[in-house]
Amino acid sequence: MTEQQPEYVWAYADEVPKRGRTWLIVGLAVAAVVIAALVFWLFLRPGAPLASATATPSATPSASVSPSASASATESATPSAAPSEAPEPSMTPVTTPPPPVDPSMDAFRGQVGGWLDDALTGLGIVEDSRGQEAVAVVDTLRADAQRLGERTAPSSIASDWQEGVRTYSERLSALRAAAAAGTSVSVDASRSSVEALRELVGL
Repeated sequence: MTEQQPEYVWAYADEVPKRGRTWLIVGLAVAAVVIAALVFWLFLRPGAPLASATATPSATPSASVSPSASASATESATPSAAPSEAPEPSMTPVTTPPPPVDPSMDAFRGQVGGWLDDALTGLGIVEDSRGQEAVAVVDTLRADAQRLGERTAPSSIASDWQEGVRTYSERLSALRAAAAAGTSVSVDASRSSVEALRELVGL
């Protein structure tokens, strides 16, 4: 009795390779490459029409900034030039000097005491001198008399002081004229004027 040989049967698998899905993936990849190439062509490559169009708005604001910068420079330069201009004379305030301070008698005595002492000494020299020597001494005494008149005396003796200095100056002028003429001179009148001034200030 012969053995029964196994029977070979060809069976097809249930799953059929899905070639449509493969083509879909390949198509999407190709589309992505095409889109990337198109974007590079339109936007990224040098000289692209859309790239120059997008660059134009960015250049316009930079051009519009320069007039504002020049205007701000002009405005900043204009105020800086104004302070350098000299003010008009009419704008200068007119200030009145403060009234002179009324000095005390002690302070005034200290100011004029030296000149009054020199007056007595100078008159003694004039009395013993002749000619130009006497004239030179009298000129010195007259300069001192002018300084005495320029001092501000206390209000209590101001009028008497000015009157006494005026009298002393007039007598010195007469004394100089006599000394210049070479005639004999008398210093008594000038000396009495000096003594009156010294008594007025308490010397």
